[in-house]
Amino acid sequence: MSCPESTKFTSFAKGDILHQQVLASFPLCDLTEEDLSQNPQFCKLLATLTQHVDSTGLTLSLKTELDKAEKKLQSQKRNWLRSQGLFKTLKEMIQEHCVRKHYSTVPPDQNMFYETMETCLLVAQCVRMLDPSNTTEKEQPNILGLEPQQVLQLMPLEKNVQRMKQSLPHELEKHLKKKCLSLLCYYHPEWENESENLKCTKLLYLATQVDKDKKSAKSLKESCGENTVLLQRQTRLYLSELIKCIQLLQTLILDHRLRIQTDLDKKKLDYFEGKCELVLQKIKTEMVDIQLDTYTPDSISAHRKIREKLESELKCCQVEKQSVDLKLGSFEILGKEFQALAEEYCRLRQEIEMKNWALQEFTRYNKK
Repeated sequence: MSCPESTKFTSFAKGDILHQQVLASFPLCDLTEEDLSQNPQFCKLLATLTQHVDSTGLTLSLKTELDKAEKKLQSQKRNWLRSQGLFKTLKEMIQEHCVRKHYSTVPPDQNMFYETMETCLLVAQCVRMLDPSNTTEKEQPNILGLEPQQVLQLMPLEKNVQRMKQSLPHELEKHLKKKCLSLLCYYHPEWENESENLKCTKLLYLATQVDKDKKSAKSLKESCGENTVLLQRQTRLYLSELIKCIQLLQTLILDHRLRIQTDLDKKKLDYFEGKCELVLQKIKTEMVDIQLDTYTPDSISAHRKIREKLESELKCCQVEKQSVDLKLGSFEILGKEFQALAEEYCRLRQEIEMKNWALQEFTRYNKK
């Protein structure tokens, strides 16, 4: 079998046109025009193969047989679905009849119809299970030693079966019509109070609407799946960015804290410096007053109070100095900023030493 369209490849197609036709004939192959250009003999081979194989790589004869087998399979599948749907519908009719018997009185002929149909279904189902010849070629042992002929003896009377077969199409049509009208009212509740003829007319368009809703539901499901994947991807990206922001915020807080702490320590050192200068000025003033005053018991008591006060202030300054020493030790990593703090610390230490000297001089003066 030859393909007229493929014959064009070898007859008049050349260059880029040939490459495009070969790529179109073999869409499943991972090829590019550059590959075909670099391998012209391979391109001619593929062009020749198009006369014998289809786009999936199957030979034309095998493709024909596969299409026939596919059609046969679809036909058998439709027949099975039809018989299965009919069987399920009959079982549903029998179940509804059993429910009606418990709530209302059923006419004898209708009761006979459903009992006969139920018996026929059970017998047919048992015979099919006992005789697997239609489904397999292997011989299987009979269930409980029963033969299909033995089960067929349980069929109802022939006249009842014939009467059931005559009434079955009408009853089946009535049941299916009822189900279709119920489905129609489910889709359009506003039509529930319409006449039966109008419902039957609108029922003709129900299949189209159901098919349309089915396609819409499938499309929404695919869209929902895509949105779910997109949402998961965006969630991971959002969490990643959030972690980066948190890390950046922690860095900013730490830098701000170190910078503010340095400013606070500088202000504290300035405060200590001013306080020490005031104390030193006070000491000098009181020493001058002592030299001018007479040496009396009252002055001795005043001098003692001044000394105690100076010693107390000196202890407080020493405690504050130790606290500043600890804080300065934690800021050694600040580099140049720490150097400035160290200079301030040295200056403060000199002031404290000067006050110690003033205290010693004051003490020695009192002893004289």
